Amino acid sequence: MSLSRRDLLAAGGAVAAGTAAASAVTAAPAAADAPAGRGRRVRTGFERLAADGYAPLAGQRVGVVTNPTGITADARHVVDVMHADERVDLVAVFGPEHGFRGTAQAGGSEGRHDDPATGLPVYDTYLKSGQALADVFAASGVDTVVFDIQDVGARFYTYIWTLYDCMAAAALAGKRFVVLDRPNPVTGRAALGPVLDRAFATFVGREPIAQAHGMTVAELARLFNGEFLARPVPLETVAVSGWRRGDFFDATGLPWVPPSPNMPTADTALVYSGTCLFEGTNLSEGRGTTRPFELLGAEGVDGRWAEAANALGLPGVRFREAYFAPTFSKFQGRTVGGVQLMVSDREAFDPVRTGIALLVTARRVWSGFAWRPDNWIDKLTGSSRVRTMIDAGAAADEVAAAWEADLAAFRAVRREYLMYH
Repeated sequence: MSLSRRDLLAAGGAVAAGTAAASAVTAAPAAADAPAGRGRRVRTGFERLAADGYAPLAGQRVGVVTNPTGITADARHVVDVMHADERVDLVAVFGPEHGFRGTAQAGGSEGRHDDPATGLPVYDTYLKSGQALADVFAASGVDTVVFDIQDVGARFYTYIWTLYDCMAAAALAGKRFVVLDRPNPVTGRAALGPVLDRAFATFVGREPIAQAHGMTVAELARLFNGEFLARPVPLETVAVSGWRRGDFFDATGLPWVPPSPNMPTADTALVYSGTCLFEGTNLSEGRGTTRPFELLGAEGVDGRWAEAANALGLPGVRFREAYFAPTFSKFQGRTVGGVQLMVSDREAFDPVRTGIALLVTARRVWSGFAWRPDNWIDKLTGSSRVRTMIDAGAAADEVAAAWEADLAAFRAVRREYLMYH
């Protein structure tokens, strides 16, 4: 019996074979002729769409899934630009977690309303999927759904699963789907970390991809369509030009807009795929500070944690003993002790390995360490393996070794869907 890549991703531990499954995708070519920062200008998928006169949207009633990150190089929102352009029949906007204009905190959205700036109806997609979301698309009257949101490269960042759910719903509703690509801000060099076990699927991980996937949203859309969606959607992607897989966000020349309230800078995104794991513990992950996910701590933690973490000699990062008082979330208004991550070499830095090492050392030096009672850590890491191995006293390298076979299988499949060099 032959196995498809879909089977291999679901089962893990094997390397895919054969050719990529056919997918209804048109990928615009990505140009990259000069080194970053030396005359090469990165142009987003939206910029290339507009420069082409919105040709893929001609004759279509269009709805856009977006948030505050959907901006042009001169910081205008793409919805405002398209609404003012008679070449586009823009009839609806669809808002994800945090909302279209970004007014909601984590776990919130803006609900159904009319946008004050454009008068367009805004539909809420947050926590909707399947037929319920297909019904939203049907009610909106759109022919084509366009997706334009800046991702940060981590499996548990919900916007990529909004993409997935919207693609599945668009297929159910008989709609076309167009993805306007943006760079992965932490590079697309490699996939890192554990691969999701489908038994642990939630809105922070629907399908078996790596914790740091190393892909752009258009590449993920192609992967979702080719490997995971029961009914592939008619899909077109508009590629970024001028971006290479090794480029960090500051090489793009594009403006950074926080994709969510606790992702203030591209530096936050650099560590997020590792330190977000602290959401699954009783320690603060730095929400309510000016350095979320770079500051970690709890009451009773002292300088021994930074000392233990530094003793591991992890590449590209040092740890500073730190004290802070979050203004909201865990330990609101109380002073806690912990560490600040200080990335010194982002090329060498491995955020997932670093996150695991910090969990291991925190548990070792602080007697108060505990997992969240709902075992949220299992949803973040994609299985119970990380939690149970750490509880059994495994070192960070042992934990990382346990996911290597699954990761190798994912990397083999991922290669078939990459659009950039």
